[in-house]
Amino acid sequence: MNKVKLIGPFKQLVPMTGLALKGALTDDQLEVLEDVGIIIEGDTIKSIGKFAELKSAFSESEVHELKGDHTCLPGFIDSHTHICFGGSRASDYAMRNAGKTYLEIAKAGGGIWDTVTQTRKAGQEELVKKTTKLANRHLKNGITTIEVKSGYGLSVDEELKMLRAIQEANNQTSADLIATCLAAHMLPKDFEGNHSEYLSEISENLFPILKEEGLANRIDAFIEESAFSAEQIAPYFEKAKAMGFDITVHADQFSTSGSQVAVDFEAVSADHLEASTQKEVELLANSNVIATALPGASIGLGCDFTPARKILDAGGALAIASDHNPGSAPMGDLITQASILGTFEKLSNAEVLAGITFRAAAALNLKDRGQLAAGYNADFIGFHTDNYQEILYNQGNFKPCMVWKNGELVFDKHG
Repeated sequence: MNKVKLIGPFKQLVPMTGLALKGALTDDQLEVLEDVGIIIEGDTIKSIGKFAELKSAFSESEVHELKGDHTCLPGFIDSHTHICFGGSRASDYAMRNAGKTYLEIAKAGGGIWDTVTQTRKAGQEELVKKTTKLANRHLKNGITTIEVKSGYGLSVDEELKMLRAIQEANNQTSADLIATCLAAHMLPKDFEGNHSEYLSEISENLFPILKEEGLANRIDAFIEESAFSAEQIAPYFEKAKAMGFDITVHADQFSTSGSQVAVDFEAVSADHLEASTQKEVELLANSNVIATALPGASIGLGCDFTPARKILDAGGALAIASDHNPGSAPMGDLITQASILGTFEKLSNAEVLAGITFRAAAALNLKDRGQLAAGYNADFIGFHTDNYQEILYNQGNFKPCMVWKNGELVFDKHG
């Protein structure tokens, strides 16, 4: 028998239910429950209702009664990160802010290849330790599910090292780490062949091991002039789809074409989109692809934000993720970034919260989280306030005081 627990009362609980996956949302569409509790059975939500009534109805349950005013939200979901890496790119950041171009930074030894070099030097256990540390930092900020990409190995053996490290880190943190293979991040400088030959080697030799060891069920690629073209990536994605992998795409960061690839291959998500024009906005909105904004990259690089408002108004589904990585998005603070994106793109609280809960879950093809309702994972977070609006109003300066993952209290600021 699974243990039954009652947690509450919450002055406000925002379940994020009853909202459309696609299109604009207004704050008056948000259901806000008051003075409620959550009944948990095992790792799943059994019911939500008035705390006093639940306490009476489940009198034999284990009760965790909260003191003071608390507001409850679903655990946040960060659907795009690169938190498995070696070294640092602090020098890149300094050079970029001093006016150096991407090419100049790369020539000075920086850029993605710098992280590839440092990640290759790192042992698997070192990567496990670093990934776990960063995952736990995200968890304390209320992020209970974290996507983590490879892509700094860029060879069969080194990508396997990264993905095995992500798998082991998943066993060492209470957060759920969802691994994605980004072996198609760039053509490695030490590969003796062209783009197509590299992609063929990866798909033939790495993909079967991913399936055999259960290391990842998601394949990503960077579609960009400095990485892979739409034509080069097509056979790679065809092989991935034939093997049953989900597809996701680094799309339209500096130039367009990635969105079209995402739609053509029925990708789960297209991420970045800073360069997307109205054509790409409408293309994505008329598809089932989740458009994922990465404001951390815009803040880190000093470039335009994803046209989030246009995507929503066109009827698209918008997720928001941190892109936490050592180069272009080193901050890694999802609540701060989502709040800032909301300010610049004029997004409602409902749209921002949807982007880091159930719409982010959809970007990972996960149907068991992102909302608070019977049958969903018991992943939820508590803020010390009686008004959910305070969370985004403070633009990242207001963090959860409690985090529950699979029904267990995994972080308590006052504990």
